[in-house]
Amino acid sequence: MPYSSPNGSAFLEDLPSQVISSPSKADDLKYDDVVEKLEMTQEETKHYRLYRRRFVGATALCLLNCLGGMSGMWFSAISIDTADAFHVSVSKVNWLSNITNVVFILSSFTVPSVVGKWGIRPSCIFAAGILVVACWLRFAGTAHSLNSNGAYALLLVSQLLTGVAQPFYQALAPRYSEAWFGLRGRVTATMVMSLMNPVGNAIGQLLAPVGTVRLSILVLAIITTAIAPVAFALGERPPTPPTLSGSKVSPSILDTLRRMSRRELCDFAILVWGFGVLVGVINSFTTLVAQIYAPYGYDSNQSGFLVRVSSAITLFLKLTILFTSPASQQGAALLIAGIVGAVITAPFFDRVLAYRLAQTVQIIVPILGACWLGFIWAVQSNGLAASYSVLVIIGFCCFTLLPVSLELGCEITRNAEFSGAILWLSANALSLFFVLISTPLKASPSANPPSNLRNQLILHAAGALSITPMALFLKGRQVRREMDEKENTRDSAGQEGHITEA
Repeated sequence: MPYSSPNGSAFLEDLPSQVISSPSKADDLKYDDVVEKLEMTQEETKHYRLYRRRFVGATALCLLNCLGGMSGMWFSAISIDTADAFHVSVSKVNWLSNITNVVFILSSFTVPSVVGKWGIRPSCIFAAGILVVACWLRFAGTAHSLNSNGAYALLLVSQLLTGVAQPFYQALAPRYSEAWFGLRGRVTATMVMSLMNPVGNAIGQLLAPVGTVRLSILVLAIITTAIAPVAFALGERPPTPPTLSGSKVSPSILDTLRRMSRRELCDFAILVWGFGVLVGVINSFTTLVAQIYAPYGYDSNQSGFLVRVSSAITLFLKLTILFTSPASQQGAALLIAGIVGAVITAPFFDRVLAYRLAQTVQIIVPILGACWLGFIWAVQSNGLAASYSVLVIIGFCCFTLLPVSLELGCEITRNAEFSGAILWLSANALSLFFVLISTPLKASPSANPPSNLRNQLILHAAGALSITPMALFLKGRQVRREMDEKENTRDSAGQEGHITEA
């Protein structure tokens, strides 16, 4: 089924049938010919508009994404207390967080189909309902009448449900930006909504240790129940689209893959691997930060996840007061630099570097590879200054690439929910891998220093360096943006002005 627009024109309906049916001929089709043919299908000028209520929906999606992040990692900061309260091992408590990532991977495959069938608003309402059910099921597990196995089963099921809901909010950020925001705001909107999941992880780590475990779970249930209804504030799509791509209905997964040329499939594969590795390495480091620095004589706060929390909440200035341990400060420096980098650079990609997404990846990825390689030697007894310097660069570069990668995925596939779901699937799968592999990679107690994670740092560096040669072959033609800009220019000329905002 071709991309369709409100006026009945089709994205590829006028292309010769032999081109559509023959992959080899489609691959040989020149980019300019495709653009010219797509332009010819637009028989009448459309007028595009921006609506102020797009910010209401974006805020709702931010809150829901934050809520999903809180629920997924709630037990990480209180793992020992939870183990004592439910009379289970710490390993079982850790799997309450891991299982969310496992289900996330499986659930991601269904997101494009569900969103394509139901739409953005019903999908988000459905996911919000799942989170509410999960939180009260989690609280039901604290009933004193249950034995430890029964209580743990309810906690596990609640985390499974959380893993089902999370992909909707993360994967839908690029799609919502495409449907509601114009060319000068899409990257920034994607950046803000995408960062809310790690910020939610951070908030969860800050709130979870408050009071007893039962009270902590009740607090999460109340917060979830209070915030979940904002899903009803989301709009499906505006009456008048902001861009040409915003007016399209995304095709099915098979149609998307079928329409992509071999060059685009190769580019998307590079993007999926690179996005997954970089996000996985960051998540692995922030999870294991205390274990990485402990063998070198540094103290750490309760867990590496606490780092992510406070750094997102304290708005940078209060951080040095709240964090007294060097290990925690390393992760804090990483996240703070990352958030600052994303906030500063995202508007530039909307307005100045609009056609330089692929080139940005090619420049930043080698820098990240070199930084992770150097970080192997930065982690030592007297290496705090070096660690700070390297982590600030890593954080700035990685979080800058986050919205760039998500938007580039939309450009390559021309299917926002599909690309977002696959990219986040890769990120969660590799995050889980990097965390689980840390146990066999840990040095023996007789090593110098004992039980160090130097091998884990080497794995991080190897993963980051593996992307460098791939990134050099990334082409990343931005067909979607070029079509949008040409249509918007024609529309503005027809109205003797700019795109209006209502």
